[in-house]
Amino acid sequence: MASSTVTSSQPHRPPRPNLVFRRLRGQRSPAEFAAVIRRAGLEIGEQVSCDARYIGRVEAGEIRCPNYAYERVFLHMYPGRTLTDLGFAPRSSVRGRRARDTEDAPLTRTANPVNATSETSGACEPYETQNPYDPYHPHDTYEESDVLRRAFMTGGGATVAAASLGPVGLSRDASAAQRPVHRAGASDAGALEEAVRRIRLLDDRHGADGLYRRAAAPLRAAYALLDAGTTRQTTADRLYSGAGELAISVGWLAHDSGRFDDARSHYAEALATARMTGDPGLEAHAFCNTAFLARDAGRPREAVRAAQAAQRVARPVGSARLMSLLALREAGGWAGLADRVGCEQALARAQAFFERGPSDADPEWMSFYGEAELEGLEAQCWSTLGDWPRAARHARRAAELQDPHFTRNIALYTAELADDLARGGRPDEAAVAGMRVLDLLEEVQSSRVQTMLAATARVLLPHRRASGVSAFLERHASAPRTA
Repeated sequence: MASSTVTSSQPHRPPRPNLVFRRLRGQRSPAEFAAVIRRAGLEIGEQVSCDARYIGRVEAGEIRCPNYAYERVFLHMYPGRTLTDLGFAPRSSVRGRRARDTEDAPLTRTANPVNATSETSGACEPYETQNPYDPYHPHDTYEESDVLRRAFMTGGGATVAAASLGPVGLSRDASAAQRPVHRAGASDAGALEEAVRRIRLLDDRHGADGLYRRAAAPLRAAYALLDAGTTRQTTADRLYSGAGELAISVGWLAHDSGRFDDARSHYAEALATARMTGDPGLEAHAFCNTAFLARDAGRPREAVRAAQAAQRVARPVGSARLMSLLALREAGGWAGLADRVGCEQALARAQAFFERGPSDADPEWMSFYGEAELEGLEAQCWSTLGDWPRAARHARRAAELQDPHFTRNIALYTAELADDLARGGRPDEAAVAGMRVLDLLEEVQSSRVQTMLAATARVLLPHRRASGVSAFLERHASAPRTA
């Protein structure tokens, strides 16, 4: 769920747990209760993206009043009762916090981002608000691939070799876009491939927030190269593959910084490029990221379908590590659907493929995928299912195993650990982990990580007297936020 910062004249008070809602859940797990709510919604034509994290936030009092879609579902489930009967605050008492009658996506990651890697939103308000970056919101318009490509080509034949975009390496000056078109050659393909590597390297170290807008120019230049044409088929293949991978990289920067609609367009463009050229590796990569985005946007069933499609097209690639990652993407979708059995089966496949080891067929873009990422993604699954102790064990191991080069991922795994510890009733340990994340945020700019840490801070508010919690909350409150 996304929200904007709200200035209030009232002093901030810790949320009051919703004990009524907790009693209504009874012996069911948060994930099981979330599934009941989703089914009840379908009975009346409401599609709410409820998961275990949402249930936890309601019970913790973080959501004082649900949006109108959830209200209709709850009143359908408990006829004759009002919102206040269900433990919520009267709508009038939170009306000033930008109430909107639209469905929000629950805080998922992983992914948050939570498990975003569901960080997919800003600091949440006591009243649910619409996610402005939700790509599934009905008023959004998504460009078809050909329209998007024409937009990229505006300005003529800028070449990747002539671009520089600061440290990314892609646009020497603003006049490049007006230079005459020339046939693309092997040097252009090489420059494009190097630009993709450079963007990934910078993201690994510093996060997406400062890179996304700067990466748009090289992407336009890449598609201008495709429009210019080339005389050699091998060069054309490299250009199409490079442009597709660049679209995915730029899409990921948009995804990780919370711009879901932009990310969806970039991933769709990469998928179209892959299908035009018959490139199964690129197609699998595009589906992989599409599954990740769908999970973070609160569309777990779509995440499952996209991950399964990725596995089908990836088989000819011959990479066990790629199949392992795609199984993890599927597991994340099953977790979002509260299907523990489906999740466990996908996790088992992911582990089995991973144990086959690396091979020459592993795609270059998978350099981030090792044992640490495997542990981190599994942690996100257990977190989504509401198994906080198990999630914390995997998140801790992920942070310990991660190569120091991947600073952003260390921050991500540690933020996951802090949140799982906080929700699992270990506030002192959560505060220690949160402090480590704040240290890392001095060199990493990631909306996903910041969103996860903000959620953790809200969970810890009632535990100010626990060791280290007050110091963490004070430091978190004073920390700068990404613009």
